[in-house]
Amino acid sequence: MATVNPYLNFNGNTEAAFNFYKSVFGGEFVTLQRFKDTPHGESMSAEDKEKIMHIALPIGEGTILMATDALESMGQKVNPGDNFSLAISPESEEEANRFFNSLSEGGKVTMPLEKMFWGAYFGMLTDKYGIQWMVNYDEKPAA
Repeated sequence: MATVNPYLNFNGNTEAAFNFYKSVFGGEFVTLQRFKDTPHGESMSAEDKEKIMHIALPIGEGTILMATDALESMGQKVNPGDNFSLAISPESEEEANRFFNSLSEGGKVTMPLEKMFWGAYFGMLTDKYGIQWMVNYDEKPAA
């Protein structure tokens, strides 16, 4: 069964926000990746390199709070009220395609589904009701 988790966007203060959330909910970050660790990190400003590309904190059974810093240098702007997405994690690439195609019908694709450098099949869209979605299928390695 697919899971859905909140994905937050911040104006450069993701790390502070998530240290706060960690103090509230406890636990440990399961992911903390900075922009300097991405394939295009070397071409970024020193300030942007240190910002958070992706962070994840489990906050309950089956729920992970995730976030990123929106980079003005990349044309991203955070507005209160639209600074979050629902991140859906399907169980297969076929399910990812079905969810993505169905949710984007009548809406707007902001990033087509494609294989990403972190090993996932990922895309983003805004549905016809204005809700932002991230579809992220992580292929499980064969045991």
